[in-house]
Amino acid sequence: MAVQVYGCNHVVIEVTDARKAAKFYQDVFGLKMLRGGEGAVWCKLGEHQFLAIFEIETLQPDRTKHFGLMVRDAQQIKEVRRKLTRKYKLKLHPNFRCDFRDPWGNRIQVGDLSDESLVWLLPYQEVQKAGIAFTRNPQQEKRL
Repeated sequence: MAVQVYGCNHVVIEVTDARKAAKFYQDVFGLKMLRGGEGAVWCKLGEHQFLAIFEIETLQPDRTKHFGLMVRDAQQIKEVRRKLTRKYKLKLHPNFRCDFRDPWGNRIQVGDLSDESLVWLLPYQEVQKAGIAFTRNPQQEKRL
């Protein structure tokens, strides 16, 4: 049997203050906090996806490791850029629409749905709605 991956269910970042990081991600991206404790918080990213924020004493700077978040459209990217640069005084990486390092050095890229083909969503929707299959509509075929 071939293994089939349906997506990524979580990403982990390291910070020196989990509560401050949770507030940052909640403010910038509107992420809902799922639970927390013992130096960690979990933020909902999608239906079955979450960002785990773990508190550590000493950060190890990342060079190229990063992950991407998808927002709805260019207007939301503009709002994220505005908050990052004006409110949090963070610098955006040049040559990217919205690529930044959070206050703890984690590199995040932000794209919107127009950056990706919506086809990538179809298999994931099937998983979320068990039992739904994408089939042809016989009535539409008759019209063709």
